[in-house]
Amino acid sequence: MKKIGLIFKETSENRIKNNLKDSNAVFIVKYSGLSGPDLNVLRQNLRNFNASLFVAKNSVARRALKSVGQESLVATIEGPCGFIFIKDEPVGASKVLWNFSKEHEPLKLERGLLFDKIIEKADIESMSKLPGKEVLRAQLVGVLVSPISGLVITLNQILAKIVYCLEEIKQKKSS
Repeated sequence: MKKIGLIFKETSENRIKNNLKDSNAVFIVKYSGLSGPDLNVLRQNLRNFNASLFVAKNSVARRALKSVGQESLVATIEGPCGFIFIKDEPVGASKVLWNFSKEHEPLKLERGLLFDKIIEKADIESMSKLPGKEVLRAQLVGVLVSPISGLVITLNQILAKIVYCLEEIKQKKSS
């Protein structure tokens, strides 16, 4: 029979592996000095963007990263670290993390994965400044509609000029 500690480590390692496979993005954060209630607030804010914070022992996290082929992230795992697993678009979650790290100094953004590409802290900051998916869609629709609406406006002006011209001819003939 296995010891409870070993079962817990195996479960944590499997959870990290599964979340790495299922997530669009993963950010590694250091939270040393952050209180429990603050971590809970961060977890609640992340839930709104289908993201979650998971904390595991460093040895377990290193083993999980090595087993999925992410050896380059292993060096990041030092001290109290947490994983932010993001299932949907990473822009909203990166905004939450960036704003939270501004308000709470102990939270430090380190590195991450975005669709299996390693990103640095500066990339996470840049991503946090992007507009959300809905805003980008609205901007795209505006760009696509712009030439059509310009054509409609131009055609309406031509018709209006013809009507004004006919009205002037009518007034000249009546006087």
